[in-house]
Amino acid sequence: MTRRPCVSHGSQGAVLPTAAMLLFFLFGFMGLALDFGRMFIVRTELQTALDSCALAAAQELDAQANSITRALSAGMSAGNANPVNLQSADWAGQGQLTEASFTFYDEAYGVTTDPLAATYVECAHSHGNVRTWLLHMMGMFVRDASAFPQTRTVGGRAVATRVSAQTTCPIPVALKRAPGSSRPLYGFLVGQWVTVYGARLGGPGEFGWYNLDGSTNARSTRDQLIEGRCETRVGDELGTPGAKASVHEAWNYRFGIYRNNEDPSVNRPDFSGYAYTSLNWRNAMPQNAFEGDPAPGSHESAQNFREKRRTYGSFHDGGSIQEGSLIVFGRRNALNSFHDVATPGAAGQHGQLGANRRLALVPVIDEANRVIDYMCIFMLHPLTGPQDDAQIEVRGNAGSLNSPCTTSGLPGGSAGPLVPALVR
Repeated sequence: MTRRPCVSHGSQGAVLPTAAMLLFFLFGFMGLALDFGRMFIVRTELQTALDSCALAAAQELDAQANSITRALSAGMSAGNANPVNLQSADWAGQGQLTEASFTFYDEAYGVTTDPLAATYVECAHSHGNVRTWLLHMMGMFVRDASAFPQTRTVGGRAVATRVSAQTTCPIPVALKRAPGSSRPLYGFLVGQWVTVYGARLGGPGEFGWYNLDGSTNARSTRDQLIEGRCETRVGDELGTPGAKASVHEAWNYRFGIYRNNEDPSVNRPDFSGYAYTSLNWRNAMPQNAFEGDPAPGSHESAQNFREKRRTYGSFHDGGSIQEGSLIVFGRRNALNSFHDVATPGAAGQHGQLGANRRLALVPVIDEANRVIDYMCIFMLHPLTGPQDDAQIEVRGNAGSLNSPCTTSGLPGGSAGPLVPALVR
């Protein structure tokens, strides 16, 4: 006789709780992998957007009256350009950065709304309604289903300021420090006009031509003025060029002045080519052609550079190159070897091709021609020949908060122009 196996009814009753427990852990592990993985991706995308926001906004904190306005615009534009929530361009309709996302701080890290004091900027945002699927289903196995909500919120913040760059992109002109002079202005005034000597090197307390690559090649001076050299560091030794062959051509590109049928899209002009000498800008020292008001006796066309740049004014102020030469140099044939001038206005070549070309960085060097600091200068007028003396306007130490000169590069330098960097 065959014996039937003995089945325990207690064992059958334990199957359902055991299966439920296994499903609970299964959904839990899958939820951790999938739902938390999704939230991690959304959090990473959001942080990238906030980092972009803070860096773009910090670049605008130059202690000017409209710095916060510009920072808000730049930060929102940069931050909202990043897709968030699994690469959603509109952030899955959950709201993007607004002015409420920004907080500004002064140098002591106190909250401020003063554009002259704002030094740090924070971009912060909470992104809601990030859907959970498997973790939400775990609510079926517990009494309090609210412990596993259907959506969650992720947030982030980024804080940035401006610090000195490791490398810079100056022009091949340098200020040789005078004995006893020191930072930040080395004996000069903001707005003061000074001379870059064409026929000789600048001595102590003067500006002169110096090759950024350490060479004495005159051709290098011209090439560095056209192409730039974004590898200059504190401690570099600069070279002393001889005759500056064709350097006037490269200098004049920035004013939108060309020899014959040259392409302004290759050698781009500044936003404005309007020039300044003591003939058309009569201000006493500091002359402040960059942002001052013209003194009585100045030419009727004279306005400061900020105004001329706003309207994309040309060198000839809408006339001919001869008429522009008459305004600036007092003689119509001063630029006889040049024939083409960039066209003015927003629809012209200054408006369409213009860039920030007449505000420039120049190194400050010691007695051994080694870079110790950087100054911001404004290029005042074109050159009629390679041995001309050029007039420039001092716009302050490049590391000053309100310096109009900017640069690109990695943060971490000991002196020089400021670049945005994430902090805190």
